[in-house]
Amino acid sequence: MEPILRTENLTITFGGQIAVDHVNFVMPQKQFKSIIGPNGAGKTTFFNLISGELKPTAGDVFFKGESMAKYSSVKRTRKGLGRSFQITNVFPNLTVIENVRLAVQSKENIRYQMFRHFTAYKNLHIQAEKLLEIVLLSSKANYFANQLSHGEKRKLEIAMLLALDTEVLLLDEPTAGMSLEEVPAILDVIKQIKQTNEKTILLIEHKMDMIMDLSDSIMVLFNGRLLADGTPTEIMNNETVQHAYLGGLYDEQLT
Repeated sequence: MEPILRTENLTITFGGQIAVDHVNFVMPQKQFKSIIGPNGAGKTTFFNLISGELKPTAGDVFFKGESMAKYSSVKRTRKGLGRSFQITNVFPNLTVIENVRLAVQSKENIRYQMFRHFTAYKNLHIQAEKLLEIVLLSSKANYFANQLSHGEKRKLEIAMLLALDTEVLLLDEPTAGMSLEEVPAILDVIKQIKQTNEKTILLIEHKMDMIMDLSDSIMVLFNGRLLADGTPTEIMNNETVQHAYLGGLYDEQLT
C-alpha cells in the first residue's frame, strides 16, 4: 500500500549549512510516528518542509502519492496535512467554540456573511461542540481563548486541526511550555485521537516516556540526517542512537 506521506531526498541548506540532509522518510497510513533527536538535529525544519513553511533546496514531499512541491502551506492543509506549532495559534479574542466553528466553516467552504447570525449555522456549531468534547474543552466553550491556560490553548489548537478534517496531524512539541500539571490532559487528548484509528500522527516531542507510550514507530534525526527508524524497542536498543544522544557519534561515522 502507498504510504500516506513520504519524502524523497528531502534537503535544505541555509547559507551553506545543511539543516536537513537527503532524508528519505515513509509514513504508513493511520500510524503514530515520533521524531526524536538532539537539539539542532533538524526536527522542526523537517516539519516545516513537510507542511510547506519552507521550500526544500532539493528533494520532495509526497502526500498520498502526489508531489507537494507546488502547494503552499495553506493548500497543503486543505489537502489534508495539518500542522500545530510550538507556539499556540488561535484567535485570542473569540470564544473557544467560535474558534472551532470558524475552522469547521472554513473546511465546509462557507464564506462569512455579515448580516447572518451565527445561530443560522447550527450544524457547524454541533460539529464544533463534538470536537470540544474530544479535546476535553466542553466546559470552556464560552470562554474567550485568551482566558485559557497554555495547555488548554494547545488542546484548542488540536480541535481546530481536527475541524479541518486533516488526515495527517503534524504535532510539533504539543507539551512545550506546559506545567507538569497540564501535560497529562494533553496526553489524554492525543491518546483519544490515536484510539479512533482515523488519523495519521507525526509527533515531535522531547518527553521520552510519552513517545514510548504512544508511538508505533520512531525516527531519529541527527545533524539533519535520518539516523534510524524503527519500533520504540528497536530504537531504544540501537547503539548508534545511544551514541548520538550521549554525544559520542561523529559525522564521519554517519557516512
